[in-house]
Amino acid sequence: MSQYLIHFFAIFASSQQHDSLDTYLNIKSPYPSSHIMEYNILTSENFKTQKWSGGTTTELFIFPKSASYKKQNFQFRLSTAQVKIEKSDFSILPGISRKLMVLDGNIYLTHKKQYSKKLKKWDVDAFEGDWETSCQGKCTDFNLMTSASITGELSAIQIKKNLFVNPTIHENCTWFFMYIFSGKVSLNVNHILITIRKGDLLVIRAPTLLPFEIKTEENSELVFSEIIKIK
Repeated sequence: MSQYLIHFFAIFASSQQHDSLDTYLNIKSPYPSSHIMEYNILTSENFKTQKWSGGTTTELFIFPKSASYKKQNFQFRLSTAQVKIEKSDFSILPGISRKLMVLDGNIYLTHKKQYSKKLKKWDVDAFEGDWETSCQGKCTDFNLMTSASITGELSAIQIKKNLFVNPTIHENCTWFFMYIFSGKVSLNVNHILITIRKGDLLVIRAPTLLPFEIKTEENSELVFSEIIKIK
C-alpha cells in the first residue's frame, strides 16, 4: 500500500464561548449536531470561489465568521486554489503567514530575495504573505493562511479502498477539519454513520477525545487540520 502521511497542527490563540456550529456557519446541516461532538459537512455550495491573477481560489473556511479575505482580518483561513497559467504572481498579504501544499501538478516558487523551491504532489512550502512570490507551472494546491497570533502546518494522507484511519485529536483541540481531495469516506460520529465525498469538508468544533474511525469507500486522498487552543 502506498501511503503518505504528514502531520498537521495549527495553534489557536484565544478561547471563547460559542454558538452551535450550525448557527456559526449560518447553514442548515443535513446531519444533526450533538452535544457529544459538534460537526457539520460543507459542500461546494457552501464555498466561495473567486478569481486571482493566476487562476481561481476557493475559500473553504475562515475564522472568525465576520472576517473577510479582502480585509485580511482573519485568524485562520483554509482554501484551495487552481493555478491555471504557466507563470503567475501571488497576491501580497502583509501580516499573513502562508503554507501551501501541492495536491496535483508541479510548480516552482520563487520568493524574491529569499529562496526558490520546486514543489510536487504533497510537498509543502511555508512563506510570508508580504514576500514577492512568483510561480512557474500549473497545479491544484491547498492553503493555510494564519495571522501573527496563529501558527500551523498542513497534512495529507493517501489511502486505498476499504482501509481504516483513526485520527488522533489533541486534548486542547478547538477545530478539526478533513478535506476530501479525492475519493469517498464514511465515518461514525456520535454513533451516526455519515458519508463524505470528493470536495467536501468535515468541520468539527470543540471535539472531545471520543475517537472516531474513518473508512475509505474508494481510494482516497485526505487533508487534515487541527486547530489547538494555547493553554
